[in-house]
Amino acid sequence: MAIQKAAVLGAGVMGSGIAAHIANAGIPVVLLDIVPKGANNRNAIAEGAVAKLAKTDPAPLMSAAKARLITTGNLEDHLDLLKDCDLIIEAVLEDPAIKQALYARVESVRKDGSIVSSNTSTIPLEILTAGLPDRFAQDFLITHFFNPPRYMRLLEIVSGAKTRPDAVSLVEDFCDRQLGKGVVHCKDRPGFIANRIGTFWITSAVNAAMDLGLTVEEADAVMGRPFGIPKTGVFGLIDLVGLDLMPHVSASLRRTLPKTDAYQAIYREPPLFARMIEEGFTGRKGKGGFYRINREAGKRKEAIDLATGQYRPQLSADLDSAKAKHPGQVFAATDKGGEYGRRSIGATLLYAASLVPEIAETITAVDEGMRLGYNWEYGPFELLDRIGVDAFIKHCAATGLEVPPLLRAAAGRSFYRVENGRQEYLTVAGDYAPVERAAGVVELEDIKRAAKPLAKNSSASLWDLGDGVACFEIHSRANALDPDILTLLQQSLGIVAKDFKGLVIYSAASNFSVGANIGLALFAANVGLWPMIEGMVSMGQATMKAMKYAKFPVVAAPAGMALGGGCEICLHADAIQAHAELYMGLVEVGVGLLHGWGGHKELLLRLQQPRKGVPNGPMPALMTAFETISTAKVSRSAEEARENGFLRPTDGISMNRDRLLADAKAKALALAVNYQAPVPPKFRLPGATAAAAFVLAVNDLQRQGKASAHDGVVAAAVGRVLSGGDTDLVDEIEEDKLLELERQGFMSLIRTPKTLARIEQMLETGKPLRN
Repeated sequence: MAIQKAAVLGAGVMGSGIAAHIANAGIPVVLLDIVPKGANNRNAIAEGAVAKLAKTDPAPLMSAAKARLITTGNLEDHLDLLKDCDLIIEAVLEDPAIKQALYARVESVRKDGSIVSSNTSTIPLEILTAGLPDRFAQDFLITHFFNPPRYMRLLEIVSGAKTRPDAVSLVEDFCDRQLGKGVVHCKDRPGFIANRIGTFWITSAVNAAMDLGLTVEEADAVMGRPFGIPKTGVFGLIDLVGLDLMPHVSASLRRTLPKTDAYQAIYREPPLFARMIEEGFTGRKGKGGFYRINREAGKRKEAIDLATGQYRPQLSADLDSAKAKHPGQVFAATDKGGEYGRRSIGATLLYAASLVPEIAETITAVDEGMRLGYNWEYGPFELLDRIGVDAFIKHCAATGLEVPPLLRAAAGRSFYRVENGRQEYLTVAGDYAPVERAAGVVELEDIKRAAKPLAKNSSASLWDLGDGVACFEIHSRANALDPDILTLLQQSLGIVAKDFKGLVIYSAASNFSVGANIGLALFAANVGLWPMIEGMVSMGQATMKAMKYAKFPVVAAPAGMALGGGCEICLHADAIQAHAELYMGLVEVGVGLLHGWGGHKELLLRLQQPRKGVPNGPMPALMTAFETISTAKVSRSAEEARENGFLRPTDGISMNRDRLLADAKAKALALAVNYQAPVPPKFRLPGATAAAAFVLAVNDLQRQGKASAHDGVVAAAVGRVLSGGDTDLVDEIEEDKLLELERQGFMSLIRTPKTLARIEQMLETGKPLRN
């Protein structure tokens, strides 16, 4: 059995988000909600929720076209739509009575073998299924998504004593491979893993900040980067999810947790928070929260004073502990930030250590839950290793804290270790076991623990993935492309040609590549090293061509941002296997430059291929390429990258980031069978006719105030490359001609003061300059 159609019951923020993400996977989904009182349109809630999907930012849908896969209706008239659904997800109010009444109605119409799950975040499964028939209980489990469902990778699964094992396996595989989730199995305990520990962490961090008199800025700065936690810290995180959500989560936990649980002891109801909720200061979705933008004061950034409850201008966090680069440095710090870290994170780590095996069988499940559910870089037990287990136990002894058995068992050791090239974790029995990956997952870190690189420099490395496939890994700062990367890539092409069947280009970092290192270009321009700059452009072009025409297949495996030169690498590969969350674009016009490594011709080649709904002929492809490049269009997903022409119809998309490298390797092996390098293309381009049309289009934008004077200069350079320069449709030109035009345009633009000003501002602020 496979999940070919699904349903979501409840069209609130979570329910509609889950439905959208199922549609992202290409699965038809039914979305039902209640009939509004007195409404003429009985489907108004579900239909309104789908309409909001197109306006929500960040976008729940990976492509606007995916909305067509969502069928809307209501829970009174359309329950019969569930009859052919393989998976039915309930996402209604967190009230057991309401959920159970709905389950009874679902049970009356669902087909044999269909699976029903709840998206509850706090209610134990045994409460949800109490009194329901065995037929229902056997097909029921909890699938707890995190908000927003498209972007948050954690999916907690809880099964009951009666749940069919094959139902659990089917849902796990569906959520893993098709929805791209990191699936973590939890025990049937209140809050499961992430919310149980996460709510404790937020509460203890808020309490400690108020007790120690920290500002919200100081608390978030200490809590953020030093511990590998997102820069929102705690107060910024509450603003993000909504302060008004916290009382509901806390009430459910306090109702279902034992009175002896440590959370019960630390829970507080700060009067300030109650007042903020009452007055609508619930965070980003309200009038503001702990932080806000005061538009009446010229968009001034403000933060709330925890002592007075009044807003004031944001302050800097001038604490040594806030500047720490390692959690151990915070724990050793003597300022109030150090005490804050010891009280908040210290209490959280102690709590997590006390909950294994109550909430999960292994520490790996707990670490995975917090990494994926709260975007922590390190899970609680990984943090304990970074602080030092013995140092933490010493801290507990000094402050009179009881050390739980699992933490005592780690004394003199660590929770994780590498043995014979394999990572192992400490079990609850006190011995070590290998960290297991899901079937079919290839992690580059595992390969790196067990082997040495085939070639390496400070910016990139070449690894043997096995089965005749090599992996070129980019690992420079921000994965910016520099001469070292190009040099090693050229060297790697020779190694692969001799000993391997194919090559995958990949990075385990958040972003594949943010583009070329423009700081090097700015430095060279400021001292007049024009031959050096032109040499870098020529080197990039030669490397891209060598990769494109290698005698073996090259597969690019981008995830996150693939911008500028990073995009150009992908465009020159034989195939792309992209992660679904791909933000790809040729963006160099933002810093007043052209793409110098063949991006123009490669995008044009893709757009010239016959596409559904696009007229044939030279100008449609040229105009689309011109618009895409001159406006620095960036896709908001891999699906959108395909729509923009960056991905071919034959390129693949991996929903799960953990499976990207394995999928790319498989694609390289498939292409290696009877592989032949591509034939160099010939172009027929309109020349001056098209260039003039491009200039007219830009002039119109300038008259509307949508383009600056220098935008026009840069766009004209883009147009000259795409039009083929001094040519005509009757002439046939080779790609080297377009590469020459790119070099000329690049070198002309980088000599202009306005382009240098754009580069300088981008490096200093990360924001484009419109001059």
